[in-house]
Amino acid sequence: MGQLVCQGAMLQCSFGAAPSTLNVLPANRVLTSTPIANIMDNKPMMNILPFGMCQSLANPTVASATAAAFGALTPMPCIPVTAAPWAPGSPTVLVSNFPALNNSSKCMCNWGGVIQVAMPGQFTIQVP
Repeated sequence: MGQLVCQGAMLQCSFGAAPSTLNVLPANRVLTSTPIANIMDNKPMMNILPFGMCQSLANPTVASATAAAFGALTPMPCIPVTAAPWAPGSPTVLVSNFPALNNSSKCMCNWGGVIQVAMPGQFTIQVP
């Protein structure tokens, strides 16, 4: 099992120019001071914030700006469009009746980007 992902985790999109932060609502508080995410924390602009500039030609704003620039790739501001939940979730841990989000989970943006967890937001300290 990977590390569970919590509020403040750093995310990265394969078509995004900058990292983003995962926002987890306080409803997912499970014996921790920081809310733990589940696979349904995939709502754009609420849970998944923009990744700076988008470079995907599947994004209509990028495609039109690129066409206007005579085919030169022209990144445009990112507005994530994530309709499907994160996958896979934790097979053994439930948070608010859904599988918990772990650091190996991925979320697909409708514009073709793969969103992954770059830093889970919590760390395990190992004592020798």
